[in-house]
Parts: sequence; C-alpha cells; structure tokens
Amino acid sequence: MSDPADVRIVRRCRSCGAADLNLVLSLGETPLANDLPAADDRRPTERYPLDLLLCADCGLAQLRQTVSPRRLFSDYLYFSSFSDTMLWHAEATADALVRERRLGSESLVVEIASNDGYLLQFVRRRGVPVLGVEPAANVARVAEEKGIPTIVEFFGRALAERLAAEGKLADAIVGNNVLAHVPEPNDFVAGVATLLRQDGVARFEVPYVEEMLERLEFDTIYHEHQCYFSLTALAGLFGRHGLRVVDVERLPIHGGSIRVSVGHGGEPGRRVEHMLEEEARRGVRSLDRYRAFAAAVEGLRSRLVALLGSLKAEGASVAAYGAAAKGVTLTSYCGVDERILDFVVDRSTYKQGRLFPVGRLPILAPSALIERRPDYALLLTWNFADEILAQQARYREAGGRFLIPVPRPRVV
Repeated sequence: MSDPADVRIVRRCRSCGAADLNLVLSLGETPLANDLPAADDRRPTERYPLDLLLCADCGLAQLRQTVSPRRLFSDYLYFSSFSDTMLWHAEATADALVRERRLGSESLVVEIASNDGYLLQFVRRRGVPVLGVEPAANVARVAEEKGIPTIVEFFGRALAERLAAEGKLADAIVGNNVLAHVPEPNDFVAGVATLLRQDGVARFEVPYVEEMLERLEFDTIYHEHQCYFSLTALAGLFGRHGLRVVDVERLPIHGGSIRVSVGHGGEPGRRVEHMLEEEARRGVRSLDRYRAFAAAVEGLRSRLVALLGSLKAEGASVAAYGAAAKGVTLTSYCGVDERILDFVVDRSTYKQGRLFPVGRLPILAPSALIERRPDYALLLTWNFADEILAQQARYREAGGRFLIPVPRPRVV
C-alpha cells in the first residue's frame, strides 16, 4: 500500500495547462524505483499507480500521479559515477562545453541535479568555477568531498532568484536527465531563464520519447520520470518563458536521448527545424500512435514472460543484472519476481546488501555471477549493455548468458 498523502493526481497538463489528457498506458501499481529496503526491513513494499497520459494540445507525455519529490529524492541511491559510460559521456560533455563556449576562470557553470559531481569535476579540472544543485543530501556529500560546491535544494524559480540576487548568474547551465524528473516544469524553466546570463547557454539532456515509442522502452516509465519529452513539447515549454531551442542533438545514451541547447535569443538551427518536421510527420500528438505503443508493450511482456517461463521449465537458473529504476518497472509489470529470479547484482556499493523491491531479492556484487553461476542473467540495465557485457566477459566465457529484454527479448 502507498501513503495517499505522498500522491497528487494531475488533472491538467504539467506544461501547457490544457485539460485534454488521455490515458495511453497503465503499468499497474509498482514500487518506487530507487526505494531499496535494507535487508532487515520487514515493512511491506509500498506500491503506487503508474499511468501514462498524453496531452493532445502540446504533445507532452506525462504521468497521471505525482509522488512527492521529497519522498523520491531526499535520500537517493543512484550515483552516476558507478557507470563508466556515464563518466566518459560526462567528460566529453564537459570538454565540448568549455571549448565551444570559451569558458574560463571568470565563468560559472551550474549543473542542476549534479548528483555526485560526476560531470562538474571535469569542468572544474579545466579551471572553470562550478556550482552544483542537488536535492539528495547523501549524494551531495560525495560531490562536496570531490571539491564541488553544492546547494542541497530542489531547483526552481525561488532558488534562481536568490542566486541571481547574489550575483551568481550562469554562463552555462547543464541539466542531464533532470527535466524528466520535474513535477512542475514551468517553475523549473522560469528558474533557468532567471539564472542564465543573456548571452549564456543552457543544455539539457532528456530520454527521447520517439525512442521510447519506436523501441518499446516502456521501462523508462517510472515514478521519478514525470514527463517524456519530444522536441515539440520542449520547444513549447521553453518558449513560454522567453527561451529558444537553438540546437538539438541525438545521443545514444540511456537508450536514446536528445540534448537541446537553449538561450535567451538566437534562431533555431536546421537540426531543430528538421526534428520538429519529423515529429509532426510521425504524429507526435497522435493518441492512436501511443495506443499502438501500449499494445506492442503488452506483446513484449507476453514474449518475455513466455521465454523466462520456458527457461525455468527446463531447469535453468536466472539472476538479474542491475538494481535499476527501469528494472523495477519491467519486473513489476511483467511479474518477474522471486519465482523466476534468484538474486540481483549491481555494481553500486550503495545498493549492495539491500533488497530489490520486486520479490525482495538480495542485491549482491557482480562477482556473484561467477560465484553462483546462474545459467542466465536478465539484463535490467540494457541501456548499458555494451559496457556490462564487456565487464562480464568471464561470466560469459564460463557459459553464462545474458537475456536482453528490450526492444525484443533475446539471449546473447
């Protein structure tokens, strides 16, 4: 059961305020993605409804339910630095930003949702002053230990006005995988407009809703992700606050993302125009398209459950790799619990020793794959498949095989 006080039902679009919200996919009641209980915690797992809506007016896909951000993020177990892919991506992002914007010792780079300093550490090494904003105190402490000054607070207009009054205007704002987490995006973007210098740039990365629809990435949907953005929806959101999307890039990270560059002025580049045209052609506001996605997701679930059932019927043992947010959605929706899985492994030492909320399975170090030799490992963090398959070469050489569930179940 969940605490009703933690949940608010959305009745108007989070972005444009329209009331024309349509249910397109219900994933049932699922645990909170990063709510991993201690091994001795006997309290029943809290579950919350997880329903996806589409705004027919602005094209924003969003959750029907808002779980309190303080419930979700005040004590957080996701640390970006445990992924080599994330660190490589962060360093490349920092290099490009410093070089392209000619940032130096008189500049200021602010990262919103700066996590454990995984990105700002690379900006700081290049002699550029930085400031992180991170609501999870336990994660912010790790960043501070790296020398990254961090404000432990949720970002919005009020914080931006306070920083601006102190003279801390940003030459560049970075926000990787934060916009999707924001329950009140207009307050957030108003804050960006306030904090950003007139000639500054803000760059945001978000999981791309087109990739979710095309590749059936339904497990991208979880309570922390309040919104699922197209460029069409992003351009409308920023435009309401006097900001313009001037460039967009497609990125492979997180199963397919886009990075938008936003400023107070400037004209949209050709890549922006082309993507907006493509989204219109594909039907970015099409209710039928989302319902086709929902039907395809149901088919994926049936195939995955059938495959796992046949493996278990043959006497195979199955574990899971990745105590990840997306893994909670996938296992909960598909009913993959202790009847199928023996344990879960994860590289994060903050998660090891805790319980995975679906089936209350023990979370162990990745070395357990070699020590316990399950026949198969269900790869819940499929978005980092290349990195993980390379790291687990020894397990695979010993005969272990990975099952990648999305966009179609397959064994490698």
